[in-house]
Amino acid sequence: MSEAIVTDVRTGHHFSTERLESYLEHHQQGFTGPLRIRQFEGGQSNPTFLLESPSGKYVLRKQPPGELLPSAHQVDREYRVMSALAPTNVPVPAMRCLCMDKGVIGANFYVMDYVPSRIFADASLPGVEPEHRKLIYSELARNLAALHSLDPRSLGIGDFGRAGNYFSRQISRWARQYRATETETITSMDKLINWLPDNVPATEKMAVVHGDYRIGNCLIDPIEPAIAAVIDWELSTLGDPLADLGYVYQMYYISTFEFGLGGKSLEQLGIPSQEEFIWEYCQHAGIDRVDNLQFSVIYNLFRLAGISQGVYKRGLEGNASSEIALTFREVVRDYADTAWNMVEAL
Repeated sequence: MSEAIVTDVRTGHHFSTERLESYLEHHQQGFTGPLRIRQFEGGQSNPTFLLESPSGKYVLRKQPPGELLPSAHQVDREYRVMSALAPTNVPVPAMRCLCMDKGVIGANFYVMDYVPSRIFADASLPGVEPEHRKLIYSELARNLAALHSLDPRSLGIGDFGRAGNYFSRQISRWARQYRATETETITSMDKLINWLPDNVPATEKMAVVHGDYRIGNCLIDPIEPAIAAVIDWELSTLGDPLADLGYVYQMYYISTFEFGLGGKSLEQLGIPSQEEFIWEYCQHAGIDRVDNLQFSVIYNLFRLAGISQGVYKRGLEGNASSEIALTFREVVRDYADTAWNMVEAL
């Protein structure tokens, strides 16, 4: 079992408690001060803070300090998609308010309810009974299938992303963002940037996709083997559900980072095998099989390398949410090398 690590607000992330209090008193129903503000460890993209007050405990997510890439750190998209999902069977925290006035704390932000939970950065779920691990992973597959079964238009987010050519557009986007934050030459990354556009699957589907769906972004109920809420929707959009499935599935190939399961004894841990996880997803999604899964894993490893490169660059510039960012240099290379090894094995 693991609880979220909360620290004092770190250097470079401070903002005015008084201005935030005043804003919440006028824009968040039922809020009363005074506020105590602390910062969650992690949240490499959008810094995340615990707000404690007489009216309750809340979580604030804001854009990071420093110069931002145009399409990154759009906290308003997180707020919008979780608000839309509130009445569905995909569990999300309750949204409280969204502020797009940077004059309040120096960045756009939103506030949501705090969800009591366990958090596991380690995908092997240390300290959890094997039978409970199996149930949690079953929920992981079920919630993803539930998300992909929703009609974006009926949720009021039919304009949440562009229609068609999802993989092509995403490959182009992450290639650009990787180049914008590149700090050294990684040959496997250069090869992937050339290979991926020519190998996009011919057919695509359209659904709400999370973009960073994994155990580490699920809040586990404090007692029951159940997912209390899915968080970190910054990368969500409308796209091919295969992208989400390939992203969570890549955990079976990753061994160099804690949210990977590569090289671990899944049977002993009680965690479903690759085949069992896909079967579980298909059962809940009402489909017989998943095509082009290997392409999606390769694409997602490339994308994760691009994201990690941005984290590392922010670490070098001193703008990252955590000092852990400086350890991402080798992570970028590991992801890119793993993806290119898969290409060569096809």
